[in-house]
Amino acid sequence: MIHRNSFRSVLLAAVVCACAAGHVVAAEKPNLLFIFADDQAFDTIRARGNAEIETPNLDRLARRGVTFTHSYNMGAWHGAVCVASRTMLVTGRYLWFAQQDERRLTSHYLANDRLWPQLLAGAGYDTYFTGKWHVKVDAAQAFQTAKNIRPGMPKQTPQGYNRPVEGQPDPWKPWDTSFGGFWEGGKHWSEVLGDDAVGYIEQAAKRENPFFMYLAFNAPHDPRQSPQQYVDKYPLEKISLPKPFIEDYPYEIGSNRVRDEKLAPFPRTEYAVKVNRQEYYAIITHTDAQIGRILNALERSGKADNTYIFFTADHGLACGHHGLMGKQNMYDHSVRVPFFVVGPDVPQDKQIDAPIYLQDVMPTTLQLAGAQVPEQVQFKSLLPLIEGTTEQTHDAIYGGYTSTQRMITVGDYKLIVYPRIGRKLLFDLKQDPLEITDLAGKPAYAAKVAELTAQLKALQPEVGDTLAIE
Repeated sequence: MIHRNSFRSVLLAAVVCACAAGHVVAAEKPNLLFIFADDQAFDTIRARGNAEIETPNLDRLARRGVTFTHSYNMGAWHGAVCVASRTMLVTGRYLWFAQQDERRLTSHYLANDRLWPQLLAGAGYDTYFTGKWHVKVDAAQAFQTAKNIRPGMPKQTPQGYNRPVEGQPDPWKPWDTSFGGFWEGGKHWSEVLGDDAVGYIEQAAKRENPFFMYLAFNAPHDPRQSPQQYVDKYPLEKISLPKPFIEDYPYEIGSNRVRDEKLAPFPRTEYAVKVNRQEYYAIITHTDAQIGRILNALERSGKADNTYIFFTADHGLACGHHGLMGKQNMYDHSVRVPFFVVGPDVPQDKQIDAPIYLQDVMPTTLQLAGAQVPEQVQFKSLLPLIEGTTEQTHDAIYGGYTSTQRMITVGDYKLIVYPRIGRKLLFDLKQDPLEITDLAGKPAYAAKVAELTAQLKALQPEVGDTLAIE
């Protein structure tokens, strides 16, 4: 069990002091390892209840630390949801403020050392990045060391779209390296990231300075490619059909035919959805194997006992739920992500159900580092929740996508609003966690719809949202 003063002790031990020679002493500070997946939904971890998937190393993190069961991404201002998620992450700003600040990332944030890695560098950390960046500022300038900086996704692989069609030859094979995509020189991008991370940890083992590592997998984003042995782990007959299964989403929500939705044919078929989920599970398990390599390297380095590990993803993914394939929607499968914290004094095998935003990791690491949290940072440190000194840091969870979708979750209830078509959906998440039964049209729930609508409107100024909602 964690003691209320445990983190305080860690931080006091990490206080930076100036020695007589004027050098900064920072050896006592904890290392910070941030592992970031792309498109990984909250329900894709075996330790969190998905018996169909193999995630032994993520399960390992779940057993060794705290799981935040209700971690959310706020949304996005265009179809590349990852851009908004990552911009919020490195600036600490809520959704629509982050969109405004995106235009001045270089002129204001980078130039004034205000980005997340720069703040940690200022606290005495060696900062390292590899993988998917997808933020409108140069990662090589934001981090002291950056390697294999990847774009949002690799070169388009047209063979991977509008497939498969049952009874017809499928042109796509996840293990076929000739398609390119994540396969480069016969090696998968996730394996390259694993190599990069292991190499840096081995170097860091020889240094006294604390490190901040930002390891950003492009996986399990499409193209969902992995070696054949990983796909073979998931025979179609063992893949469950997601619920609810719908052939085509019934409301025009501004994202019905974006790129992600074109991966599978319309109308959706059980066969196509199962194949997509088979390949989704396979690339997650392949990513998990690389995470295992990283964790093993950390243990070999002798740094593990003084390292905080954070694992999460930039957003979730429908992959067949509600007739949707992408993440441009407000359902939990697309806005919720896994979130694990492991480290000194962190309780083992503990769940915290309080709602958080994944970007809360940013001020959490700054606090652990003894770094100043700038006033402009809007996300909240997770340390009070981990310590048990508070039960909740966010009273409500907000979601927004372009001008077409809004969401608020308070307690057991979620309200989704489609402003352009004048439609609202209401779900009782405790009784209906899969969001199957819309209660908005039932007279008994009219007051709840009105209450949540009012709360959503009240929350809009806090997140910089100026959209009119009726």
